[in-house]
Amino acid sequence: MNSLVAIAYVPDTETRIKVAADGKSLDETDVKWIVSPYDEFALEEALRTKEAAGEGRVTVVTVGPERAKTGLRECLARGADDAVWIDSGDSRYLDALATAKAIAAAAREGSYDFLWFGQKGVGADESLVGPMVAELLDLPHVGSVVKLEVAPGKVTAHREIEGAHEVVESSVPVLLTAQKGLNEPRYASLKGIMGAKKKPIVEKKLASLGIPEAEPAGARTRWRKLELPAPRQACHLIPADDPAAAAKELVRLLREEAKVL
Repeated sequence: MNSLVAIAYVPDTETRIKVAADGKSLDETDVKWIVSPYDEFALEEALRTKEAAGEGRVTVVTVGPERAKTGLRECLARGADDAVWIDSGDSRYLDALATAKAIAAAAREGSYDFLWFGQKGVGADESLVGPMVAELLDLPHVGSVVKLEVAPGKVTAHREIEGAHEVVESSVPVLLTAQKGLNEPRYASLKGIMGAKKKPIVEKKLASLGIPEAEPAGARTRWRKLELPAPRQACHLIPADDPAAAAKELVRLLREEAKVL
């Protein structure tokens, strides 16, 4: 059971984001980078599938600048066997399609039963890369998986959708995206951390995968401008000692201050 797991190395969800002076990129000063949490579920499920089968390899792949190799090392420490870093070069912010093309090209160089992605990469939150890779490779795709059952030549995937629970059966190979609740990701052991230092990371350039390195690197979109959301206004608390008076004050505020009535 061979698996390819795509990971994104993203700013920590608790990082305070700042816009750089150019107005269209992030100020990366003091930013803490982590493996995207949804990708951790994907990696864990790939490792469990391999362990249950008693054979196979788990390969992790990422597209990004050199710091992304740190994310790969973290995955190797958790139990991944191989790692592939696709250097984004001068194209620091690839869109979903360019990223998908790079990962699909890397996937074609191996033989995988499962291609795993997080349901989304925190930050962009587009949920596009996994489905795009499935389309580029002509693979069946099941998204937002919360439970997986593996049988010879097929899988049964469970999905939580709005107002229902969906069960999907697919042939293998298949591309799956992991949702929260699929599993509990493991921590890296000391032995795993030490072993990860010795595992090589295969390095590839976009050009070697047939993707131009110059902007927009096969992208269909560009970042023109970034703006942070407007600061939230202070909350207006209404004393609830007298419900009738509180209701009257609420209506007044909605009419005179919020001007929504």
